[in-house]
Amino acid sequence: MTGTLKLGAVVITMGNRPEDLRALLDSVARQDGDPIEVVVVGQGVEIPDLPAGVRSVTLPENLGIPGGRNVGIEAFGPGGTDVDVLLFLDDDGLLANTDTGELIRQAFTADPKLGIISFRIADPETGLTQRRHVPRLRASDPMRSSRVTTFLGGANAVRTKVFAEVGGLPDEFFYAHEETDLAWRALDADWMIDYRSDMVLLHPTTPPSRHATYHFNVARNRVWLARRNLPAPLVPVYLGVWLLLTLARRPSVPALRAWFGGFREGWKVPCGPRRPMRWRTVWRLTRLGRPPVV
Repeated sequence: MTGTLKLGAVVITMGNRPEDLRALLDSVARQDGDPIEVVVVGQGVEIPDLPAGVRSVTLPENLGIPGGRNVGIEAFGPGGTDVDVLLFLDDDGLLANTDTGELIRQAFTADPKLGIISFRIADPETGLTQRRHVPRLRASDPMRSSRVTTFLGGANAVRTKVFAEVGGLPDEFFYAHEETDLAWRALDADWMIDYRSDMVLLHPTTPPSRHATYHFNVARNRVWLARRNLPAPLVPVYLGVWLLLTLARRPSVPALRAWFGGFREGWKVPCGPRRPMRWRTVWRLTRLGRPPVV
């Protein structure tokens, strides 16, 4: 065993995949090294029976993905500080290998400025990784690990010092872009983010549009993301680029109608405190291959 970092894991569930949830928890329990403490957060549902030692928190209603994960963070003490690193795992995922926990300990121990690790997501039947699951623009080779500017929400590990310094996920986003909001704040605080192809979460290939409010939330939250985090001159540039990219993808009329509805709401509804990143961070994002205009 290497390293002494204490790991915890947060899993949110809607209670509708009890067998998948149990398989995920078993894969966490099989990790080499010290045991990983797990908290399962039920989003307004009764949580299925859990293995011995796994804690649970039952919420009276669905708070959304970031809200549920924030509750999970606090279950490990204020800002998660009872542990050194928190894993966030989808309840229908599965850790492919037993050395992932030790690889996480090694990575964070070796690099004190590493704040977040994004795992590779692979389909359990084909082994393939979708392009959208590689958190960088140059995504053709999912087997290449690299520094990145964002991370995958249900397959990652975060040093809890990041939450202590920049806060948690934005509750009001409910779903979509909450990871990028946290990533930009972490990068602005001089933390680094790595994509690691050797840390694998098996997860069935599913389209993001399976969520009923996908197009609405994607548009609304992108406006909020810009309003909260970008220097004022970049806000219209960033949103203009994404408007053109959305139109170029030729979505269906209902999808486009939902997208524009979300885009309008993003301007009308408060989105939390505005803390624009430094221009130095803009340049850093650019050097990492993803300037905050795309």
